[in-house]
Amino acid sequence: MEASDPGAVSKRDRITLTADEQRELIESERVVVVASLGTRGWPHLMPLWYVPRAGEIWIYTYAKSQKVRNLERDPRATLMIETGHQYGELRGAMIEAEAEIHRELDDVFAVAEELTLRYAAGLEAIEGDAREGLKAQARKRIAVRFKAVREASWDHRKLGGAY
Repeated sequence: MEASDPGAVSKRDRITLTADEQRELIESERVVVVASLGTRGWPHLMPLWYVPRAGEIWIYTYAKSQKVRNLERDPRATLMIETGHQYGELRGAMIEAEAEIHRELDDVFAVAEELTLRYAAGLEAIEGDAREGLKAQARKRIAVRFKAVREASWDHRKLGGAY
């Protein structure tokens, strides 16, 4: 089909991740870059570990951090997860989201526990003193749920080497 053919599938549409592919990307990668708006209006970008929950991204961070102050002032954020080294390998998702801040200790601790288990190789449970230590840390932190408003994704592997 010619590019001018109204029935032609655009390159953009061909490389978009399916819902299942995007969920797999979110579940398999380890770092999300979160952009919030700083006090001077400039984007404030932070790479963060995260917890995937039902296709959504949750973070656990210090309650007094700059990113939290930014999100308290303006809950809009843009998140990006990307992987690949060569152009033909690039795969990722950009998510425009509303940040929902959770301060309840039980909610914060649940995310802290999930995050710890996700990133600590070989750890299957947090018990005893380690659990109490994590709970003590959680008292100074918050959890943030990012509710997607708009998404864009790409998988250059679908181009088959034709750019």
